[in-house]
Amino acid sequence: MRDMKPRIEFLITLILIISQGFIFRVLAEGVTFEEAKQLRDEVSGMFYHAFNGYMDHAFPRDELKPLSCEGEDTLGGYALTLIDSLDTLALLGDKDRFTSSVEWISKNLRFDINKTVSLFETTIRILGGLLSAHLIASDYSTGMRIPSYDDELLHLAEDLARRLLPAFDTPTGIPFGSVNLLHGVDENESKITSTAGGGTLTLEFGVLSRLTNDPIFEQVTKNAVRGIWARRSKINLVGAHIDVFTGEWTQKDAGIGTSIDSFYEYLLKAYILFGDEEFLYIFQEAYGAAMHYLFHDPWYVEVNMNSAALVWPLFNSLQAFWPGLQVLAGDIDPAIRTHTAFFSVWKRYGFTPEGFNLASFSVQHGQKSYPLRPELIESTYWLYKATRDPRYLDVGRDIVSSLQYGARCTCGYCHIADVEFHKQEDHMESFFLAETVKYLWLLFDLAAGPDNLVENGPYKYIFSTEGHLLPMTPRISLAHEHCLYFGAYCKNSNLRAGSFILKYGHQTNSSRFQRGVGSTSYVTQCGFQKSTSTSGIIKGLCPGLSHEQMYGLSYVASPDMVSEDEPPTDHIGNGAGQIQSVVVSVSDHGPMEVHEHVEKMTNRTEDQ
Repeated sequence: MRDMKPRIEFLITLILIISQGFIFRVLAEGVTFEEAKQLRDEVSGMFYHAFNGYMDHAFPRDELKPLSCEGEDTLGGYALTLIDSLDTLALLGDKDRFTSSVEWISKNLRFDINKTVSLFETTIRILGGLLSAHLIASDYSTGMRIPSYDDELLHLAEDLARRLLPAFDTPTGIPFGSVNLLHGVDENESKITSTAGGGTLTLEFGVLSRLTNDPIFEQVTKNAVRGIWARRSKINLVGAHIDVFTGEWTQKDAGIGTSIDSFYEYLLKAYILFGDEEFLYIFQEAYGAAMHYLFHDPWYVEVNMNSAALVWPLFNSLQAFWPGLQVLAGDIDPAIRTHTAFFSVWKRYGFTPEGFNLASFSVQHGQKSYPLRPELIESTYWLYKATRDPRYLDVGRDIVSSLQYGARCTCGYCHIADVEFHKQEDHMESFFLAETVKYLWLLFDLAAGPDNLVENGPYKYIFSTEGHLLPMTPRISLAHEHCLYFGAYCKNSNLRAGSFILKYGHQTNSSRFQRGVGSTSYVTQCGFQKSTSTSGIIKGLCPGLSHEQMYGLSYVASPDMVSEDEPPTDHIGNGAGQIQSVVVSVSDHGPMEVHEHVEKMTNRTEDQ
């Protein structure tokens, strides 16, 4: 019998190999090369059905009502859908429509209007759309350069951002949720904002600072992130809503979905785009805590930010971005399992409801709609790009079928009011054109042999949370490197010879380092500078300092954190490593005030 055991194990292994090969061939035959091209063209047709419907029946109002074929103003009354669609037009290679749209916006768009707008939505949709289109229209190497273009969109973006700046004038540095474009923040404006609303502004404002050489935009948004992170719980979780004046959490539910989602996203993407390692450090700590306390393989739940006690066993559709973010972070295996679970909900109903109860495995009451969200499609694209597993093409094909047969309507694509009965609603969000069809098109174009700006263009691109293309050009990613280690200014000659390795592919060698995601790497010069000239002082490459000493980040108790909720004893990634640390408190626009703070933490030390 003992002699039989190795033979049985061999036979089992052989059967598994053969079966896996069979499964792979079946999946590979699911979407052929020719079908991928047909699906890409079908998605292009989906875009133009919706875009033409908007232009014919709703322009210049913000968004289309696709059933009644009318327009409606939902944000500020300034052609929101057109601005949100600009870089999709460029991606599809439609130079004529891209040029005419840029020219119309350049001549007609103004922001000196008495409108109170959402800081978050205006930033990701309008500011991001203008900046992305500017970077495409002004660069010959994109193939979409407009000869007559003279930085009009950049000037509009700067004007808009300056009108948004009053929102950041708070004691914590965390901005108000809304601001009036003409008069600033109303005295009766709510002091409560979401974590995502306050922490998802760094990419757009950071790019603007680099293009205008004005650091104020980047400074205020980075201070907002610091303001939120300084008020995290002892177990490195953040809540959903916070008072921007007192710093008290008004909703302590921690999760990766509604009200928090893109806070995590922009931590990692800000590091990749700008090379600012402070964002990477915060992301590593926050991601580690999320995976420890929120991940119930393959689902994610919401817990109390202080005690990690289960609050809500719910999948909400905004969580679906997470596998795509994990691809960027290089954590592929859990991304695959979670994506499979999320897509099973889509297969069950034909769409993902806003809420799906994991206890009853049914649609959550009051959360039955699908407003054409892109997050699951975004993760599908990233997982296919990382793995080339043909199952993700099958996923994309199923999604296209659902949208075509369930959401397509007279002049565009409709919200689904109830995923169980596929009842249509007369509204089409601008992000359907900015993200949903964009990621679908990219997925199938990648399979058909990519021929587009993202895959074959002159730069690597980071997608904003609205799907806007932000290129890693030298001016954005190299010229103004910010390696802000407080008090750590090291001369070139004092740096260690050779190199040392940091997590996530960040390799440092003298004054040069590489940062990469997957197979993409980017070599940059890190200098302390305001202009494009290279300084002889290197700011931020002191190998002897720990992360905690470099950034001075430690747990800071806000008034409401003295709670009856006791956190678990198994802390994870909570900045342990220093007995004496520096606590950061953030002012509104001015420099950060640094105070000494002594705190007992776990005994993990690094040599200096």
